Amino acid sequence: MHGRKVKRSSLSFILPQHGKRAILRARDDDYLHPFPTLNISGVQALHLDGHQSDAAIHYAKAFREAGVMTSLDGGGLRSNTHDLLGFIDAAFVAERLCEQMKLTSAEMLDYLKSRGCKVGGVTEGEHGCLWYDENGVVSRLPALPVPRDAIIDTSGAGDVFHGAYVASYLSKPDARWKDHLTFARAASAYKIQHLGNEAGLPSQQDVRRMMELYDKA
Repeated sequence: MHGRKVKRSSLSFILPQHGKRAILRARDDDYLHPFPTLNISGVQALHLDGHQSDAAIHYAKAFREAGVMTSLDGGGLRSNTHDLLGFIDAAFVAERLCEQMKLTSAEMLDYLKSRGCKVGGVTEGEHGCLWYDENGVVSRLPALPVPRDAIIDTSGAGDVFHGAYVASYLSKPDARWKDHLTFARAASAYKIQHLGNEAGLPSQQDVRRMMELYDKA
């Protein structure tokens, strides 16, 4: 953990509603100190959410120049989104970003391709993910059919999805991106059936169990 001081603490409110949630944040982005300079030698992947825009751009560019995989969780439009995408290999964004940029999901894929993202997609909750692979082929990865009464907490499901495809990439960097996303889909299916982020972090065995339970369905 590398902290950066701000004048006032950040505060978040999570509002559950019908199996989904909205998050209201009060965040101070006026940092009192520059971002820390880190030794990136030996690091195998960089995952960003676009926050701390100066640090995000700096490290995305450094990792891209070093030939290391860069990934973006595009949860919403930020001041650096357009420039940052120029240094991202795998960009998976939320529907909210499409709404903010007034693009359909298909148009968003075209936009991500135009920014040089090798793989990209739009996550659409229970509708799965519309995405394009390393060959530019567009397809839909359906969500796993988790019964509605088994869904307890969707908060953090997106973070688990992104973390899981990065973990899958790190364990099998030569595998197809479809395989990484299939793994991530099962991981997020596990998360939504558990309350809280710690309880919702799946093991490899948990992910395999989700695949066995839901993949054929």
